[in-house]
Amino acid sequence: MDDIPKIGITGMPGVGKTDTLVKVVKHLEESGYSVGGMITEAIVENNVRVGFDVVNWKTGERKVFAHIDFDTGEKVGKYGVDLEALETVGVPAIEDAIADEETDIIIIDEIGKMEMLSEGFCKTVIDALDSDKPILVTLHKKSRSPLLQDIRRRDDIRILEVTMVNRNLLPYKIEKIMKDQLPNLF
Repeated sequence: MDDIPKIGITGMPGVGKTDTLVKVVKHLEESGYSVGGMITEAIVENNVRVGFDVVNWKTGERKVFAHIDFDTGEKVGKYGVDLEALETVGVPAIEDAIADEETDIIIIDEIGKMEMLSEGFCKTVIDALDSDKPILVTLHKKSRSPLLQDIRRRDDIRILEVTMVNRNLLPYKIEKIMKDQLPNLF
């Protein structure tokens, strides 16, 4: 079990954690692997990030998860957070990736302050990390939340940091780590 690749991608906001994850996933899919889980995509208006969609990677289903115009009671920074969007799109996407025998790799983007407001999300993240499937996650860099501290302390996950310097090469490094440890499909 120890050789199942579990990789956490961390870095400062805006450095390209999601872009790195998506590049790796697209290359793995081109190589024949089936990927499931969720990503968060920035909503950009006039070159300004105004929110985030939560997206089921496999189905493409999406909902606005956080937005500067939301007044939901839950707030992280300037964003109002709609936990219901996460719990109806993101959490089931991860659960499906864990349960679906056809899914080779689980992705979770992002384990961050907004997402951790959801107990269901936190539980599902642990279920995914404890599963016997390879996993790629992005992690908020500075949060001291118990969940993130637990993930960082796990000895079965390798944490790599995206920086402005390495962000073009890191996807290839991660892809190589994954492919070296994944069962060969061909």
